[in-house]
Amino acid sequence: KMKSIIKIIYVSLVTMLLFAACNKVEDLPNYNNGTAPNLSASSATVAPLLADSAKMVVTFNWTNPKYATDSANVKYLIQIDSTGKGFTNPYYTKTVNGGKSISLTGAEITNMLVARGLNFNTAYPMDVKVTSSYANNNEKLVSNIVTVRMSAYVTPPKIGLPTTGKLFIVGDATQGGWNNPVPAPSQELGKVDSVTYVGVFNMNANKEFLILPENGSWNNKFALQSNNLPGASESGDFGFNLPSNFKGPATGGWFKLTLDFQRGKYKIEPYTGAKLPDDLFMVGDATPGGWNNPVPTPSQKFTRLNSIQFALPSLTVNINKEYLLLPVNGEWSNKYAVSGSTAATPAGGFFGFNLNDNFKGPIAAGNYSFEINFGIQQKDAAGLLQPNTAMFKNTKL
Repeated sequence: KMKSIIKIIYVSLVTMLLFAACNKVEDLPNYNNGTAPNLSASSATVAPLLADSAKMVVTFNWTNPKYATDSANVKYLIQIDSTGKGFTNPYYTKTVNGGKSISLTGAEITNMLVARGLNFNTAYPMDVKVTSSYANNNEKLVSNIVTVRMSAYVTPPKIGLPTTGKLFIVGDATQGGWNNPVPAPSQELGKVDSVTYVGVFNMNANKEFLILPENGSWNNKFALQSNNLPGASESGDFGFNLPSNFKGPATGGWFKLTLDFQRGKYKIEPYTGAKLPDDLFMVGDATPGGWNNPVPTPSQKFTRLNSIQFALPSLTVNINKEYLLLPVNGEWSNKYAVSGSTAATPAGGFFGFNLNDNFKGPIAAGNYSFEINFGIQQKDAAGLLQPNTAMFKNTKL
């Protein structure tokens, strides 16, 4: 009997195996890849007014990438950046889960542009793209790039601008100490746009200063509520006729001071631009004096306007010629020039100290004004300031 039972079990097992072999398992499903979303904008130009601050002024729509999942589970990353910058440091980034559109208000557009220091009421080309993916970031697909010209409306600055239109620095953090009036123009800040003043100063370590709207007067000042806050020697909030002095840097040297009245913010940072001169002269065959050095003065000597700006109000130039800028008249040991890596055109651009190439002079005959600004530096694609750079601009009169 035992043998019969074993035989029956054996036959049953063989039968089960043969039956299983005859039933083919279905192939696993094959899911197709998604397709890159197609992006579109409701308008090619966005110029909101102050009244549009809460209004949706532009909408971006994109198509379904058709992943192998419910569309509600798809993640989208929307980015906006200055045209040609490659989204290395986007102006705007937002994640949308499941949706296929996003709208921005006039305030969002304005705040985005103003945050990067762009001018009001000026149209800037901005690139927009959307990147889709699964919720776990797998299978990222990048849309086409849509370019929209965007501008920011003027908003009232947080801190009222000086009625004098001028600002001066005073204090033992400066070379002039607490003496008032201060030495000008070396301790005067320059206005770089409608709401921003910048100055470059040789500052003493662990000292203090104030900002005066009128040189020689103590009646009004721009100051801090308290200079005991962490980081006060680097940045913070400032205001009008507040009780505390600004706190200067912990180490001595050349520093750039920026006062942003739009946001009520100040910033103190090491100055990395082109070496700041006391005087500035133009020499070259683009000028009436040619390459003779010393150059004729005062016709080829710049006027120093403040701590960062120099101007040559009018000069008749020789077209299609070149020139250099000299910190000392009659000497060739140092110069301001351009290089192949520095963006410069006959109309303007950026230059540096002791670079290799001459400036290109204007290409049309006439009188020109020349403006030099050591408070504005060149920026790279990521928006970082480039060392040993400053701005120049030539304007035909």
